[in-house]
Parts: sequence; structure tokens; C-alpha cells
Amino acid sequence: MKKYILRRVIISIVTIWLIVTISFFLVHVLPGNPIAVNSGKILSTETLDKLTEYYGLDRPLSEQYLIYMKNLLHGNLGYSYKYAGQTVNGIIAKTFPVSAQLGLQAYLISIPLGFLFGIIAAKRRGKTVDYLLVGFSALGVSVPVFIVAALLQLIFAVELKWFPVSLWKGFSYTILPTLTLALGSIAGRTRSMRTLMLEIVNEDYVKTAKAKGLSKAVIVWRHQIKNAVIPMIPMMGMELVGILMGSFVVENIFAIPGIGSYFVTSVQALDYTMILGLTVFLGVFVVIANFIVDIIYGVIDPRIRVTK
Repeated sequence: MKKYILRRVIISIVTIWLIVTISFFLVHVLPGNPIAVNSGKILSTETLDKLTEYYGLDRPLSEQYLIYMKNLLHGNLGYSYKYAGQTVNGIIAKTFPVSAQLGLQAYLISIPLGFLFGIIAAKRRGKTVDYLLVGFSALGVSVPVFIVAALLQLIFAVELKWFPVSLWKGFSYTILPTLTLALGSIAGRTRSMRTLMLEIVNEDYVKTAKAKGLSKAVIVWRHQIKNAVIPMIPMMGMELVGILMGSFVVENIFAIPGIGSYFVTSVQALDYTMILGLTVFLGVFVVIANFIVDIIYGVIDPRIRVTK
């Protein structure tokens, strides 16, 4: 187990370094001067040169990279070009809790409902409820999130007036964006759980359990569901990340002051430090989520630990 964890740690560190390095050089390839874009007014050539020198953008790219890596090792993500006087660390600390709340609410809804719908569909295979759930899962994974958001706003906010259309001022404001994010995840998990449950029905250990005279409930809970969930564990980590990434679009649609809105505006404004800071932060989040899932998967399934 120690060797397995060590391998995962090394892979995670190398992955984070690649994310930082590739992102840094890609950002600096973008055309335009971030100082000129974010100044809000036309600057003279002399002023622009002084500001460029002040922010270190006149230095060779390799030197800028080394300085950035040094600051990053100290946890310093720099100052934003667009939001004067604000650090990237401060903006992340202010906005990420909002995005995390939205993502976790959607995630915690999608887990039980996705498993439940998948089990029901598998146990009622070929019946009306199965066709309805299969249809729901097909629509859920194929319809873009912005269309789902618009439909929910139209039906439940504009027509029925049950929930607010947008903003983030209380729990009622979180319901529609949470459902928007959760529906796609529920649909995907429903389809996966149904498929795995149907595959396990024909496994030898299930046939043996039936031959021993075990009840249907015991077979379903101890053998089918347990073994169907194990292959889905690696997917759950990336699904959480996917929900958080998907919240970028949802946050803009519902005017939620989360990390997504800052990411979008930073790209439009060529805010190098903000783009890099958010990319690195989210990249590290993804790597850590995958690392945790890998460890959990290795604990649950010992075969994974010994796989080269």
C-alpha cells in the first residue's frame, strides 16, 4: 500500500508541475498587452512601458516563469491586473466557497438519486419505468447545461414564480442552479448504474447465490449493488470536478458570485495572474480529488494496488 500511495504522490506532483508550466506559457502566448487592456483608458507609450516594467512583463519569459514558480511555492498567486489592489489568493478565498457550496449541493443530490434510479431501472428492465428512466438519462447527458438552466428559469421562476430567477441571497436562490448542475450528473449515474447492475446479473457469484437459496433482497444488496458501485468510484471523483467546472456556466447564467465568473472575465481581460492562479488552483483541486479517489479505490479493491 505504501508503494501504491508513493506512486500516486509522485504522479500527482508531476501532473501539477505540468499544469502550471503549460498554463504559464500558453497564457503568455495570448495576443495583447494585459496592462493596456485593463487600464480602462488610453495610456501613453512611456506610461505603458513603465507599468510593463513594474509588473515584470518586460523580462524574458523564462525569468518570469522562474519568478512565478518561486512565488507559487510560497503560496503567492500574485495580484490581479483587472481588479486593482486585489490578490488572486484573496479572490479565490472569497469566491470558491460559493462555487463549492453550489457544487457540493448538486453532488450530494446526484449520488443517492443516480444510484436509486439506476437500480430501479435495472430491476424493472423492459417495463415502463425503465423506459422512462432510460429516456431521462439520455436527455440528461445530451442536453447542454445552459439549456437546462434556461428551461428551469422559465418554468419555475418566470411562470410558476416558485424560486428566484438569479442572484445569490439565500437558500432559495441556490435551488435552481443546484438542480441545473445535478440533473446531468443524475442522468449519467443512472445510466452507468443500470448497465453495471444488468452486467452483474449474469456473473457466476450471483448465480451461486441464487443456487444457495438466498433471498432476492440479499442478492441485490450484498452482491449486485455492492459490486456495481465499486467500478463507479473512480468516476465519482471526476464527476465532482466536472460539477465544479460546469458551475462556471451556471454561475454566469444565474449571476452567482462564484469563482466561475472571475475566470471568464479574467480570460476576456487578459488578466494573466488571475487566469494562471485560477487554473493552478482548479488543477490542484482536480489532482487532489483524483488522488483521494485512487487511494479509496485501492483500499476497497486490493487488485488495484498491485497493478503496474
